Amino acid sequence: MKEYKKQAAPVLLMAVLLAVWEGAVRIYHIPLYVLPSPVEVLEALKTEAAVLAGHAVVTVLEALAGIGIAFVLAIGIGIAMDRFPAVKRSVYPLLVVTQTVPMIVLAPILIIYLGFGMTPKILTVVLMCFFPIVVSFSDGMEQLDKEYVYLLRSYGAGTFGIYSLVKLPAAVPSLISGLKVAATYSISGAVVGEWIGSQEGLGYYLLRVKNGYMLDRVFASVLVIIILSLCMNGLIRIFQYVSMPYSRKK
Repeated sequence: MKEYKKQAAPVLLMAVLLAVWEGAVRIYHIPLYVLPSPVEVLEALKTEAAVLAGHAVVTVLEALAGIGIAFVLAIGIGIAMDRFPAVKRSVYPLLVVTQTVPMIVLAPILIIYLGFGMTPKILTVVLMCFFPIVVSFSDGMEQLDKEYVYLLRSYGAGTFGIYSLVKLPAAVPSLISGLKVAATYSISGAVVGEWIGSQEGLGYYLLRVKNGYMLDRVFASVLVIIILSLCMNGLIRIFQYVSMPYSRKK
């Protein structure tokens, strides 16, 4: 019963906020170009469903490609940083520096050199997703109890055996945490790249309807972006369910 109340509380709060929003728009006769009501947003979502679906496919493909590349790079560089302290001392500060530059600043530069295709959008996603994955993965390996490593070495295990038997499995929970954060960022990264320069995708659609002051469609596209971000996070949770069966709740 307590668990049910915990789950119902945020749903109830959201319903109240939507009701207040709808009521305020109707009572004060707020025009559409200022603030659409939730009902108008849902109507726009229904009307533009086919168009939004087409743009969403492009954005999702960019996000999946970007997070996939970021994952592979993070695994390789994370292992290198853990294996060679000099690599970590050299690379880690650079990773931190990359996070101090807003992606809205980097995206135009990428488009200048890489054009208006999918490549700069995918690279934008990579830059946004790589840091949380590699840091979480590296920290997960670093936090492993050294006694396990000493035990394997006493049995003659080499570097490959230590990583495959102990370090990599121990880092999986941290890696999953980083992936959850990165997955949520992936859609936003693709949209930022499309916002700066594109001819398709949710970012392009959002910019077009914003310039036309069609705020019902703006809110509808934002709703789609939120749903897609939650779906990406859900994919990582499915990956966690498959890769970490011991973490399943009974």
